Amino acid sequence: MAKITASVYTSHVPAIGVAMDLGKTDEPYYAPLFAGYEAGREWMAENPPDVVILVFNDHANAFSLEMVPTFALGMSASYEPADEGWGARPVPTVEGHPKLSAHIAHSVIRDDFDLTLVNDIPVDHGCTVPLSIMFGQPEVWPCKVIPVIVNVVQYPIPSGKRCLELGKAIRRAVESFDEDLDVQIWGTGGMSHQLQGQRAGLINEPWDRAFMDRMIADPELQAAMDHVDYVREAGSEGIELVMWLVARGAMADLADGGEPVEVHRHYHVPASNTAAGQLILEDSR
Repeated sequence: MAKITASVYTSHVPAIGVAMDLGKTDEPYYAPLFAGYEAGREWMAENPPDVVILVFNDHANAFSLEMVPTFALGMSASYEPADEGWGARPVPTVEGHPKLSAHIAHSVIRDDFDLTLVNDIPVDHGCTVPLSIMFGQPEVWPCKVIPVIVNVVQYPIPSGKRCLELGKAIRRAVESFDEDLDVQIWGTGGMSHQLQGQRAGLINEPWDRAFMDRMIADPELQAAMDHVDYVREAGSEGIELVMWLVARGAMADLADGGEPVEVHRHYHVPASNTAAGQLILEDSR
């Protein structure tokens, strides 16, 4: 049977991808950021998944304000990198797992979640930057990827509690899939940042670090946090962090299993005008 074995949480700052694409990772500005990713890449090399369920938000490349699904699930056999205005990133095509996608769709919708099922969608830096952070720049991505796109762009957006509950439903779906697969779920976005207005450039390191602590110790408490608290403490774009709760909801301890094991944590300021965070949790074995 398929099993979720770990969750990965990471920022998806577009400048991180640009730095890799242009060979700037050893420059003084970027070197400390990328040095912090090495332990995560080493862990990934030792724990390669068959499939990654990758939770991210589209940045007006697949969806416009004419159509904004709250939760969308990729159903395709492949996903091309999006042209984000300066061309598509020079990264491999993202290969999907349509059979598992279809199973998740049936299970989660019957679990009373209304998903938008997307059969043809490009994936932008929200998807490709986390893959690059964890796998570097291979000629082919070493696993299949199922995109889960969450609206954190146009209000109203889903609550933290709804995101946590979606993760729980995804776990139930994966565990009822009758194929032997090692599955990881990744939550992306954030950390604290604001890109416009009087508070443009806001970064709140103490709040970010406390958020990571709560994600491990008390995700239900974190899920109860109101949107206005995210915006006040982490900036207008800090609301992306609710997507981490989808991944956290899929861990065993929230399904009467053992507590997760923290295997890596990384935090760096700044990455472009954003705080960049990374967390890796393994399910208890």
